[in-house]
Amino acid sequence: MTSDPRPARRDGPRCHLRQPQYRDESELRALRRASWAELEPWEPTREPDEDPCSAKWFRNYLGRSRSPSNATYLLVRNADNVLLGHLGLGVITRGALQSAYAGYWVGTPFRRQGWMTQGLGLLLEVAFVDLGLHRLEANIRPENEPSLKLAARVGFQREGYSPKYLHIDGAWCDHERWAVLSEDWLATRDAGS
Repeated sequence: MTSDPRPARRDGPRCHLRQPQYRDESELRALRRASWAELEPWEPTREPDEDPCSAKWFRNYLGRSRSPSNATYLLVRNADNVLLGHLGLGVITRGALQSAYAGYWVGTPFRRQGWMTQGLGLLLEVAFVDLGLHRLEANIRPENEPSLKLAARVGFQREGYSPKYLHIDGAWCDHERWAVLSEDWLATRDAGS
């Protein structure tokens, strides 16, 4: 039996990442509901009857978080254990690729306070230190300037442009393709130590 390389928790100075639990349902759903006006323009299209803040959504979220091809985390403030948002690695691919896609969002009350910069830094540690991945990719809509700046701030590099990449809000939307390689991230991290 092989142990799961996904850590249950990764700690930072102001916040930490931890895997979601059943007990998080009401708080996470409330945060999504309170933040939905700002999240909706960036979220992939769902089935017409799928409420993105419902109990069914949470059950599906928790189920996906248990999949070996995902590493799903809640961003939690250290001072009081308040949930701030979500970060995750999806489509974790092993073999010759050793890669995953990064996804993230922060709740509206916590935007532009540096939480996601630290959270995404912690997710990079999970990807490159704990999981031993080589590449992490983030696909970001060109008009999502805060997310583009965040990706650049933590070491992602723009690699290209993907026309009509993902269906969002009733339309196929273009995305910029950003990525970071483990050796580049490790060199930058070690230079800053």
